[in-house]
Amino acid sequence: MNRRRFIGSSGLLAAGLWLFPKDLLAQAPSPVIAILNGAKTAKIQVTKLRGGISMLEGSGGNVAVLNGPQGKLLVDAGIGLSKVNMAAALQSLGPQPIKYLINTHHHFDHTFGNEWLHRAGATIIAQETTLNHLQHTVQIKDWNYTFPPAPRAAWPTVVFKDEKVLHFNGEAIEMKRYKPAHTDCDISVYFPKADVLHAADTFWNGYYPMIDYSTGGSIGGMITAAQRNIEITTPKTIIIPGHGPVGNRAQLIEYHDMLVAVRDKVAALKKQGKSLQEVYAAAPTAKYDQKWASFLLTGKFFSYLAYEGV
Repeated sequence: MNRRRFIGSSGLLAAGLWLFPKDLLAQAPSPVIAILNGAKTAKIQVTKLRGGISMLEGSGGNVAVLNGPQGKLLVDAGIGLSKVNMAAALQSLGPQPIKYLINTHHHFDHTFGNEWLHRAGATIIAQETTLNHLQHTVQIKDWNYTFPPAPRAAWPTVVFKDEKVLHFNGEAIEMKRYKPAHTDCDISVYFPKADVLHAADTFWNGYYPMIDYSTGGSIGGMITAAQRNIEITTPKTIIIPGHGPVGNRAQLIEYHDMLVAVRDKVAALKKQGKSLQEVYAAAPTAKYDQKWASFLLTGKFFSYLAYEGV
């Protein structure tokens, strides 16, 4: 996906504040505010994949839609402020009703659409810790933002601990919890018949990922999740990332290797007693910034995230 298409389709990119390193966030409004404002007018890009599955980009995290005779199943909800454009995109796939919504984790850019989708007919499914976060106030330090409890209509009503299978539209949809990675409640959603994996925010295709330490994330966990994604896919698998264009296994391997390299460089510097500012000066992400810092997080911010986790 080229830069123009990304900017045009993603409400997230309206939030240039994602580019602020950690030490500047205290002096700037929360990036959450800019992201929410961008979601109001975000254009929704629909990409048809296979097996009745499409990906919708533009309203927060990437949304997968399985459409068939039994109705529509969504993986992630985007941001509710995009409701008009999201509803139009869903209608463009066919008149089938919305039946299910699976949340891959609790973050606002994946769950703020829960309420309207529930009222439109969706039964919401999630890992049990996602429900817990949505029921309580959550402060995310690195976003400089405190989220109040979600409205009751936004709460998942079907929850599971580690694994769940849902039979719908001829698919045996497999939901499996990762060990803490991006957060403490990430899950993968796999459509085996179509061979499509939604890896959610354990995979950011083409740029540095956000890691939420406030709710249990870790860079080591992100690497472990990336390795699991590699192991359960083949070169034929279509991989939907939490953010970025539709991906494949080769891109997933490249992403994993980048995470390992940055983690190891930062860990070595920290072991030497280097301060965060000294790590910044050493530019451990320099080799990767041209590609991976193209849109959301700078190399400096990602260096901070790595430093926090080693």
